[in-house]
Amino acid sequence: MLDRHIDSFLSHLEVVRHLSPHTISSYRRDLDSFFTFLKEKNDSWEEVQDHQVRGFVAQERRRGLSARSIQRALSSIRSFFNYLLDEEVVETNPAANISSPKSAQLLPKALDTDLVKRLLDFKPQGDIEIRDKAMVELLYSSGLRLSELCGLNMDSISIKERSCRVVGKGNKTRDLPVGEKAIQSLRDWLLVRENISSDANKALFLNKNGKRISTRSVQLRLERLSKKRGLPMVNPHMLRHSFASHILESSGDLRAVQEMLGHSDIGTTQIYTKLDFQHLSKVYDDAHPRAKSRKSK
Repeated sequence: MLDRHIDSFLSHLEVVRHLSPHTISSYRRDLDSFFTFLKEKNDSWEEVQDHQVRGFVAQERRRGLSARSIQRALSSIRSFFNYLLDEEVVETNPAANISSPKSAQLLPKALDTDLVKRLLDFKPQGDIEIRDKAMVELLYSSGLRLSELCGLNMDSISIKERSCRVVGKGNKTRDLPVGEKAIQSLRDWLLVRENISSDANKALFLNKNGKRISTRSVQLRLERLSKKRGLPMVNPHMLRHSFASHILESSGDLRAVQEMLGHSDIGTTQIYTKLDFQHLSKVYDDAHPRAKSRKSK
Protein backbone atom coordinates (compact mmCIF):
# COMPACT_ATOMS: atom_id res chain seq x y z
CA MET A 1 0.00 0.00 0.00
CA LEU A 2 2.76 2.45 0.95
CA ASP A 3 4.67 1.72 -2.27
CA ARG A 4 1.55 2.47 -4.29
CA HIS A 5 1.10 5.84 -2.56
CA ILE A 6 4.75 6.74 -3.11
CA ASP A 7 4.54 5.82 -6.80
CA SER A 8 1.38 7.89 -7.15
CA PHE A 9 3.05 10.86 -5.41
CA LEU A 10 6.13 10.69 -7.62
CA SER A 11 3.93 10.48 -10.71
CA HIS A 12 2.16 13.63 -9.47
CA LEU A 13 5.52 15.42 -9.18
CA GLU A 14 6.39 14.47 -12.74
CA VAL A 15 3.07 15.08 -14.48
CA VAL A 16 1.55 17.97 -12.50
CA ARG A 17 4.56 19.80 -11.08
CA HIS A 18 6.91 19.02 -14.00
CA LEU A 19 9.88 18.24 -11.76
CA SER A 20 13.03 16.82 -13.32
CA PRO A 21 13.89 13.08 -13.12
CA HIS A 22 16.89 13.98 -10.93
CA THR A 23 14.66 15.81 -8.41
CA ILE A 24 12.11 12.99 -8.39
CA SER A 25 14.89 10.47 -7.68
CA SER A 26 15.93 12.62 -4.70
CA TYR A 27 12.37 12.55 -3.37
CA ARG A 28 12.31 8.75 -3.67
CA ARG A 29 15.62 8.34 -1.84
CA ASP A 30 14.49 10.62 0.99
CA LEU A 31 11.18 8.79 1.41
CA ASP A 32 12.87 5.38 1.26
CA SER A 33 15.27 6.47 4.02
CA PHE A 34 12.46 7.72 6.23
CA PHE A 35 10.20 4.71 5.85
CA THR A 36 13.14 2.33 6.31
CA PHE A 37 13.77 4.15 9.60
CA LEU A 38 10.13 3.59 10.64
CA LYS A 39 10.25 -0.07 9.62
CA GLU A 40 13.36 -0.68 11.74
CA LYS A 41 11.48 0.83 14.69
CA ASN A 42 8.41 -1.35 13.93
CA ASP A 43 6.35 1.84 13.59
CA SER A 44 3.34 2.09 11.30
CA TRP A 45 3.67 4.67 8.51
CA GLU A 46 -0.08 5.32 8.72
CA GLU A 47 0.19 6.41 12.36
CA VAL A 48 3.47 8.29 12.27
CA GLN A 49 3.72 11.34 14.56
CA ASP A 50 6.04 14.31 14.85
CA HIS A 51 8.30 12.70 17.47
CA GLN A 52 9.15 9.95 14.98
CA VAL A 53 10.10 12.53 12.37
CA ARG A 54 12.31 14.22 14.97
CA GLY A 55 13.88 10.83 15.71
CA PHE A 56 14.65 10.40 12.02
CA VAL A 57 16.26 13.86 11.88
CA ALA A 58 18.36 13.03 14.95
CA GLN A 59 19.50 9.79 13.34
CA GLU A 60 20.51 11.56 10.13
CA ARG A 61 22.51 14.08 12.14
CA ARG A 62 24.33 11.28 13.94
CA ARG A 63 25.12 9.74 10.56
CA GLY A 64 26.86 12.99 9.64
CA LEU A 65 24.34 14.11 7.05
CA SER A 66 24.65 17.80 6.21
CA ALA A 67 22.04 20.32 7.33
CA ARG A 68 21.15 20.94 3.70
CA SER A 69 20.52 17.23 3.04
CA ILE A 70 18.34 17.00 6.15
CA GLN A 71 16.39 20.08 5.02
CA ARG A 72 15.76 18.40 1.68
CA ALA A 73 14.64 15.15 3.35
CA LEU A 74 12.20 17.02 5.60
CA SER A 75 10.84 18.86 2.57
CA SER A 76 10.28 15.52 0.81
CA ILE A 77 8.46 14.09 3.82
CA ARG A 78 6.27 17.20 4.21
CA SER A 79 5.39 17.20 0.53
CA PHE A 80 4.49 13.52 0.58
CA PHE A 81 2.19 13.83 3.59
CA ASN A 82 0.60 16.98 2.16
CA TYR A 83 -0.19 14.90 -0.90
CA LEU A 84 -1.69 12.17 1.28
CA LEU A 85 -3.77 14.83 3.06
CA ASP A 86 -5.14 16.03 -0.27
CA GLU A 87 -5.93 12.42 -1.18
CA GLU A 88 -7.62 11.94 2.24
CA VAL A 89 -5.30 9.04 3.06
CA VAL A 90 -4.09 10.61 6.34
CA GLU A 91 -5.54 13.27 8.65
CA THR A 92 -2.37 15.09 9.73
CA ASN A 93 1.10 15.89 8.43
CA PRO A 94 3.62 14.75 11.07
CA ALA A 95 6.39 16.85 9.53
CA ALA A 96 4.38 20.08 9.32
CA ASN A 97 5.84 21.67 12.45
CA ILE A 98 9.33 20.22 12.41
CA SER A 99 11.95 22.94 12.07
CA SER A 100 14.71 22.36 9.56
CA PRO A 101 18.31 22.62 10.80
CA LYS A 102 20.01 25.80 9.69
CA SER A 103 22.96 25.43 7.38
CA ALA A 104 25.80 27.84 6.81
CA GLN A 105 25.04 29.93 3.78
CA LEU A 106 27.79 29.24 1.32
CA LEU A 107 28.41 32.02 -1.13
CA PRO A 108 28.74 30.88 -4.72
CA LYS A 109 32.17 30.72 -6.26
CA ALA A 110 32.63 33.23 -9.05
CA LEU A 111 35.54 33.86 -11.39
CA ASP A 112 36.86 37.37 -11.71
CA THR A 113 36.76 38.93 -15.17
CA ASP A 114 40.47 38.31 -15.78
CA LEU A 115 40.05 34.57 -15.19
CA VAL A 116 37.01 34.48 -17.47
CA LYS A 117 39.08 36.20 -20.15
CA ARG A 118 41.88 33.66 -19.74
CA LEU A 119 39.37 30.83 -20.04
CA LEU A 120 37.59 32.10 -23.14
CA ASP A 121 40.19 34.00 -25.16
CA PHE A 122 41.62 31.22 -27.30
CA LYS A 123 41.46 30.11 -30.91
CA PRO A 124 39.76 26.70 -31.07
CA GLN A 125 41.40 23.90 -33.03
CA GLY A 126 38.95 21.56 -34.75
CA ASP A 127 35.18 21.11 -34.65
CA ILE A 128 35.00 19.82 -31.06
CA GLU A 129 36.90 22.80 -29.63
CA ILE A 130 34.72 25.16 -31.70
CA ARG A 131 31.70 23.53 -30.06
CA ASP A 132 33.27 23.71 -26.60
CA LYS A 133 34.01 27.40 -26.94
CA ALA A 134 30.45 28.11 -28.09
CA MET A 135 29.03 26.22 -25.09
CA VAL A 136 31.25 27.95 -22.54
CA GLU A 137 30.72 31.40 -24.08
CA LEU A 138 26.95 30.85 -23.90
CA LEU A 139 27.05 29.61 -20.29
CA TYR A 140 28.84 32.79 -19.24
CA SER A 141 27.04 35.14 -21.63
CA SER A 142 23.53 34.26 -20.52
CA GLY A 143 23.87 32.55 -17.12
CA LEU A 144 22.36 29.25 -18.22
CA ARG A 145 22.02 26.23 -15.98
CA LEU A 146 23.89 23.19 -17.26
CA SER A 147 20.65 21.31 -17.94
CA GLU A 148 19.29 24.32 -19.83
CA LEU A 149 22.35 24.43 -22.07
CA CYS A 150 22.07 20.73 -22.93
CA GLY A 151 18.34 21.09 -23.59
CA LEU A 152 18.76 23.80 -26.24
CA ASN A 153 17.54 23.07 -29.76
CA MET A 154 18.46 24.68 -33.05
CA ASP A 155 15.39 26.92 -32.89
CA SER A 156 16.27 28.03 -29.33
CA ILE A 157 18.87 30.46 -30.67
CA SER A 158 18.25 33.55 -32.77
CA ILE A 159 21.52 34.82 -34.22
CA LYS A 160 19.76 37.82 -35.76
CA GLU A 161 18.03 38.86 -32.52
CA ARG A 162 21.04 37.85 -30.39
CA SER A 163 18.74 35.96 -28.06
CA CYS A 164 18.23 32.53 -26.58
CA ARG A 165 14.98 30.87 -25.49
CA VAL A 166 15.52 28.63 -22.48
CA VAL A 167 13.23 26.10 -20.79
CA GLY A 168 14.09 26.21 -17.10
CA LYS A 169 12.80 24.64 -13.90
CA GLY A 170 9.10 23.80 -13.86
CA ASN A 171 9.07 24.01 -17.68
CA LYS A 172 9.15 27.82 -17.41
CA THR A 173 10.39 29.55 -20.56
CA ARG A 174 12.48 32.71 -20.55
CA ASP A 175 14.16 34.72 -23.31
CA LEU A 176 17.73 35.83 -22.67
CA PRO A 177 20.10 38.21 -24.43
CA VAL A 178 23.28 36.71 -25.85
CA GLY A 179 26.52 38.71 -26.02
CA GLU A 180 28.35 39.40 -29.27
CA LYS A 181 31.30 37.14 -28.44
CA ALA A 182 28.95 34.25 -27.70
CA ILE A 183 27.04 34.96 -30.91
CA GLN A 184 30.26 34.81 -32.92
CA SER A 185 31.22 31.51 -31.28
CA LEU A 186 27.75 30.15 -32.05
CA ARG A 187 28.10 31.24 -35.68
CA ASP A 188 31.41 29.36 -35.86
CA TRP A 189 29.80 26.27 -34.33
CA LEU A 190 26.81 26.29 -36.67
CA LEU A 191 29.16 26.36 -39.65
CA VAL A 192 30.81 23.08 -38.59
CA ARG A 193 27.90 21.42 -36.75
CA GLU A 194 26.82 19.54 -39.87
CA ASN A 195 30.24 17.84 -39.92
CA ILE A 196 29.28 16.10 -36.66
CA SER A 197 25.53 15.62 -37.04
CA SER A 198 24.70 12.17 -38.40
CA ASP A 199 21.00 12.85 -38.77
CA ALA A 200 18.41 15.60 -38.46
CA ASN A 201 19.02 15.94 -34.72
CA LYS A 202 17.36 19.12 -33.50
CA ALA A 203 19.74 19.54 -30.52
CA LEU A 204 21.95 22.62 -30.72
CA PHE A 205 25.00 20.99 -29.13
CA LEU A 206 26.00 17.49 -30.22
CA ASN A 207 28.57 14.97 -29.07
CA LYS A 208 31.08 13.47 -31.48
CA ASN A 209 28.52 10.78 -32.40
CA GLY A 210 25.97 13.34 -33.53
CA LYS A 211 23.69 12.92 -30.51
CA ARG A 212 22.55 15.55 -27.99
CA ILE A 213 25.42 16.28 -25.65
CA SER A 214 25.02 15.14 -22.04
CA THR A 215 25.51 17.23 -18.91
CA ARG A 216 28.42 15.02 -17.86
CA SER A 217 30.16 15.52 -21.20
CA VAL A 218 29.90 19.30 -20.82
CA GLN A 219 31.40 19.09 -17.33
CA LEU A 220 34.30 16.96 -18.54
CA ARG A 221 34.99 19.21 -21.54
CA LEU A 222 35.01 22.29 -19.30
CA GLU A 223 37.39 20.58 -16.88
CA ARG A 224 39.66 19.74 -19.80
CA LEU A 225 39.51 23.30 -21.11
CA SER A 226 40.31 24.72 -17.65
CA LYS A 227 43.37 22.50 -17.36
CA LYS A 228 44.52 23.35 -20.87
CA ARG A 229 44.19 27.08 -20.12
CA GLY A 230 46.20 26.69 -16.91
CA LEU A 231 43.28 27.56 -14.64
CA PRO A 232 41.86 26.07 -11.43
CA MET A 233 39.02 23.64 -12.15
CA VAL A 234 36.00 25.51 -13.50
CA ASN A 235 32.51 23.99 -13.55
CA PRO A 236 29.36 25.20 -15.38
CA HIS A 237 27.75 26.49 -12.18
CA MET A 238 30.73 28.77 -11.55
CA LEU A 239 30.14 30.40 -14.93
CA ARG A 240 26.48 30.99 -14.03
CA HIS A 241 27.56 32.54 -10.73
CA SER A 242 30.15 34.65 -12.50
CA PHE A 243 27.55 35.90 -14.97
CA ALA A 244 25.21 36.92 -12.12
CA SER A 245 27.82 38.61 -9.95
CA HIS A 246 29.38 40.52 -12.87
CA ILE A 247 26.00 41.77 -14.12
CA LEU A 248 24.94 42.80 -10.62
CA GLU A 249 28.28 44.46 -9.91
CA SER A 250 27.91 46.62 -13.01
CA SER A 251 24.17 47.34 -12.97
CA GLY A 252 22.98 46.91 -9.39
CA ASP A 253 19.68 45.68 -10.85
CA LEU A 254 18.73 42.70 -8.70
CA ARG A 255 15.34 42.19 -10.37
CA ALA A 256 16.90 41.96 -13.82
CA VAL A 257 19.41 39.38 -12.58
CA GLN A 258 16.53 37.43 -11.00
CA GLU A 259 14.69 37.34 -14.33
CA MET A 260 17.76 36.29 -16.29
CA LEU A 261 18.67 33.52 -13.85
CA GLY A 262 15.08 32.24 -13.78
CA HIS A 263 14.75 32.45 -9.99
CA SER A 264 11.12 32.34 -8.83
CA ASP A 265 12.10 33.85 -5.46
CA ILE A 266 14.24 36.99 -5.32
CA GLY A 267 15.62 35.72 -2.02
CA THR A 268 17.61 33.17 -4.02
CA THR A 269 19.12 35.97 -6.11
CA GLN A 270 19.96 38.11 -3.08
CA ILE A 271 22.94 35.90 -2.27
CA TYR A 272 24.76 37.77 -5.03
CA THR A 273 24.38 41.03 -3.13
CA LYS A 274 26.37 39.40 -0.33
CA LEU A 275 28.96 38.24 -2.82
CA ASP A 276 29.24 41.77 -4.17
CA PHE A 277 29.47 43.16 -0.63
CA GLN A 278 32.38 40.83 0.10
CA HIS A 279 34.20 42.36 -2.87
CA LEU A 280 33.39 45.88 -1.69
CA SER A 281 34.53 45.05 1.84
CA LYS A 282 37.87 43.80 0.57
CA VAL A 283 38.40 46.95 -1.53
CA TYR A 284 37.49 49.06 1.51
CA ASP A 285 39.82 47.18 3.86
CA ASP A 286 42.69 47.42 1.40
CA ALA A 287 42.20 51.09 0.54
CA HIS A 288 40.76 53.01 3.49
CA PRO A 289 43.47 54.38 5.82
CA ARG A 290 41.35 53.76 8.92
CA ALA A 291 39.56 50.58 7.87
CA LYS A 292 41.64 48.37 10.14
CA SER A 293 44.67 48.61 12.32
CA ARG A 294 48.01 48.27 10.58
CA LYS A 295 51.21 47.08 12.12
CA SER A 296 53.77 49.81 12.57
CA LYS A 297 56.67 49.53 10.21
